[in-house]
Amino acid sequence: MFNEIKRDEEFDSSNLVIFLYKWRKPLFIVLLAAVVFSWFFSLPVFITPKYKSTVILFPASSSSVSKAILSENGGIKDDLTSFGESEQAEQLLQILNSNKIRDKVIRQFNLMEHYGIDSTSHYKISQLYKEYEKNISFRSTEYLAVEISVYDEDPQMAAVIANTISDLLDSTKNDMQRQRSVAGFKIVEAEYNELDQEIKTIVDSLVTLGGLGVNDVEYQSQVLNQQMAISIMNGNKTAQAALQKKLDILGKYGGIYMMLKNSLEFKTEQLTLLQAKYKEARVDAQSNLPQKFIVSDAYKAERKSYPIRWLIIVVSTLSALFLAIIVIMVMEKITNYNSHKKFKLEQS
Repeated sequence: MFNEIKRDEEFDSSNLVIFLYKWRKPLFIVLLAAVVFSWFFSLPVFITPKYKSTVILFPASSSSVSKAILSENGGIKDDLTSFGESEQAEQLLQILNSNKIRDKVIRQFNLMEHYGIDSTSHYKISQLYKEYEKNISFRSTEYLAVEISVYDEDPQMAAVIANTISDLLDSTKNDMQRQRSVAGFKIVEAEYNELDQEIKTIVDSLVTLGGLGVNDVEYQSQVLNQQMAISIMNGNKTAQAALQKKLDILGKYGGIYMMLKNSLEFKTEQLTLLQAKYKEARVDAQSNLPQKFIVSDAYKAERKSYPIRWLIIVVSTLSALFLAIIVIMVMEKITNYNSHKKFKLEQS
C-alpha cells in the first residue's frame, strides 16, 4: 500500500496532463466562474470607463530670439525654426511635471470637484495630486517627441485638458525665461541710460566751451599763432591784445576740451556697442514665442481606453485557474501525506 501511495504521489506531481484531466470538472467550473465574474465586475457599473486624449509635440530649440534674429554670429542651432534635441525634450518634461502647470490645470478645471474629492478631508490635497498623476502623464517618445496623455470619464474634458496643458507649456516656459531676460534687460538698460547721460553731459560741456570760443584747439592754436606773428610784424598792438586774449582762453580751456573730446569719442563707441546689446535684451524681454512644434492635437475620443475588458477577463481567468490548480495540488499533497501517516501508524 505504501508503494501505491508513493507511486500516486509521483504520478500526481509529474504528469500535469493527467492531473488536469482528473480535475477537469472543478477546473472548468472555476474557469467558467472566473469568466462570468470578471465580465460582470468589469461592467461600467463597477468600473467607470475613461477616455484617453493625447498631444504629441516636438520641443523647439532653446536659442534666444535676439541671437536668432538680430545677432550676426548666429548658427544653425540658433534658428528659431529648428527642432530641439533630447536635452530640450527633457526640459519640457520637467516643466510639464512641475507644480506650476499642475496647479494651473487644477484651478482652471476645478479638478477637486471634478474628481469627486471631499474638500473637507484632511488629505484632500494628497488625494487630488494622486488622482492627477493617475489620469495625467507625460513621457518622451522614441523619436525625441513629448507625449501628453490625459484620461477622463468625459472624452471632451480629456481633450480640452490635454490641449490646455500644451498651451500652458508655452506660457510657463516663457514666464520662466522672461524673469531672467527682464532682469538682464534692466541691467543693460541702466548701463545704457547712464552712459547716454554721460555723453549728454560731455556734449553740454563742449557746447559751453564752444561759447567761450574753444572749438578745435589744435587748429585754433595754429591759426592764432600765425595771426599773432603777423600782428607783431605789423606792430598792431590792438590785434595783439585781442589775439592774446583768445590764446589765454585757449590755453586755459584747451586741455579740458581735448579731454572731453577724447572721452566723447570713446564713450560714443561704447554706446554704439551697448546699443546693440540693449536692443537684443529688449527683444528677449518682450518676446513670447511658442516653445514647441505640435505634431498632433488632442481630440475627443470615440472609444474608451480604460478598462480593457478582454484583458481583465483573460488575466482574471488565468489567475483564478492558476490559483485553483495550486489549491488542488496542495490539497492532494495533504491527502497523500495523511494517507502515508495513517499507513505507517497501521504498520506499527
